[in-house]
Amino acid sequence: MTDKNDLLFARAQKTTPGGVNSPVRAFRSVGGTPRFITRAEGAYFWDAEDKRYIDYIGSWGPAIVGHAHPAVVQAVQEAASRGLSFGAPTEGEILMAEEICKLVPSIEQVRLVSSGTEATMSALRLARGATKRDKIIKFEGCYHGHADSLLVKAGSGLLTFGNPTSAGVPEDFSKHTLVLDYNNSQQLEDVFASIGDQIACVIVEPVAGNMNLIRATQEFLQTMRDLCTKHGSVLIFDEVMCGFRVGLHGAQALYNISADLTCLGKVIGGGLPVAAFGGRADLMAHMAPLGGVYQAGTLSGNPVAVAAGMTTLKLIQAPGFYEYLTKQTRTLADGLSAAAKQAGLAFSADAVGGMFGVYFSDKVPTSYAEIMASDKETFNRFFHLMLDASVYLAPSAFEAGFVSASHNDIIIQDTIAAAAKAFAEL
Repeated sequence: MTDKNDLLFARAQKTTPGGVNSPVRAFRSVGGTPRFITRAEGAYFWDAEDKRYIDYIGSWGPAIVGHAHPAVVQAVQEAASRGLSFGAPTEGEILMAEEICKLVPSIEQVRLVSSGTEATMSALRLARGATKRDKIIKFEGCYHGHADSLLVKAGSGLLTFGNPTSAGVPEDFSKHTLVLDYNNSQQLEDVFASIGDQIACVIVEPVAGNMNLIRATQEFLQTMRDLCTKHGSVLIFDEVMCGFRVGLHGAQALYNISADLTCLGKVIGGGLPVAAFGGRADLMAHMAPLGGVYQAGTLSGNPVAVAAGMTTLKLIQAPGFYEYLTKQTRTLADGLSAAAKQAGLAFSADAVGGMFGVYFSDKVPTSYAEIMASDKETFNRFFHLMLDASVYLAPSAFEAGFVSASHNDIIIQDTIAAAAKAFAEL
């Protein structure tokens, strides 16, 4: 009998490019047929064949309290019963803005949008508008959504501006983007020494999740903060992924460094499309309708999505929530490392809050170059062995994983046991 996932994938490819609506879902990196999910609950989801998996992508971060949490579902149902969208302000938008400003002290004012790409794109425009400068700095391996200026890879030299990584991005768009090495403080200092008065902003994932999990060093982020302050550039922390994932007050609290602008997403929507960007009030005053930097969105602050996000933000403030989430994630990472060591494999793992990374390399990577040097083919084999064992990891060696509060001790130990068998086969 033909697998229903295969049938759905064949059908999807007739009407959707590649059969998916976001590229990593296509399994192109790991091979095989993507699973089409029919339902989810807690730490699990089920595919079209009704096979249950322990889920470690969590909708790529939002499902921090677990899938289909009763309180979140109830909030969505109640909001939906009052109407799906109004195109006019609601009190819910105020409540969410107040909650975000309370939890992330560097954010004095915030604008709600519908996606992480919207948030970073808008923050970039705001930084350029406020500084009246064009040039920006980003870092190799950090992903900030698919806005043209940010789909850029490193050029051939330190002061060579980046090259487009996607067809359809004019070189004129990328010529203002400098791409530097993550965790390289000296490069930052050299560039600012040369063209600091031309740099509108620096944008960074303080805990990177799109080249697998890579932590920024304290020195790297502090150098960035000091240089932006000295040269009048805007420091943008892209916490779309790590915001409320690594801790209640985001990566800024872990590093004790305040950004000028912060981009948020994923967790603040609780599984529905909500994102935001915000920061210093003097910067946000440049946004329309107050200032000349334009940004708009028909579904920004959608009442149903905000209800899901607000309920999630309340749940994660429960006493002991992050202590438990961090413990579960660290137990997973340490258990995987121990199992791989027993099998004699070159392997390492890391965890921050509810995010984790697995790497087929001897040590935890600290840069894009180091993660690219890890053993991708062994990861692909490991991924499919785990999938066969009903454990769903990110279908790429270059994506972080996510643990939820629903991943209890039994689930974590079942995962480690499955991994030990997979490692033995490798």
